[in-house]
Amino acid sequence: MLTFDEKLSVIESFPELERVNVSLGRVNFQFNESVYEKKNVVYHLHPNGNGFVYAGRLSQYHTDAKGMVNIRDYSEEELKKLIRESINSLSAVEKPIEEEAIVGDNEEERWVNEENQVLLLVNEDEIWNIYFGLNLEETFATREEAEIFLVEEGFRRR
Repeated sequence: MLTFDEKLSVIESFPELERVNVSLGRVNFQFNESVYEKKNVVYHLHPNGNGFVYAGRLSQYHTDAKGMVNIRDYSEEELKKLIRESINSLSAVEKPIEEEAIVGDNEEERWVNEENQVLLLVNEDEIWNIYFGLNLEETFATREEAEIFLVEEGFRRR
């Protein structure tokens, strides 16, 4: 287990995070460039080494109700990886031109599999379409049906 100072050193190696001291010696680190309402990446890092990292948009982590992962027993490598993934999940994703042509102003999500293939889930006129590149792959009446299909095909929300 890393000490408080070791965790601080890892976290402070991310220049895009801003330190915010809170009560009882705890520290938060915010990502002010977040495209979402969520800004805290590191929450309540305590001098005893306990703390949390936001992973609410990362399906590969077990999170609490607030989307947080406890980092008490994380190694340096695990902590760096989680923080980088958290920042990426809160960052703007520049869409390729073909995605812009499909998505426009519609609600969309990117789903990825282990081979880094990307599918787009797009809400178009109350139906849910799944695209691979410019090609329409599947259409569903509900978001839930589309998500079940994506998970069964080995994709996860990015």
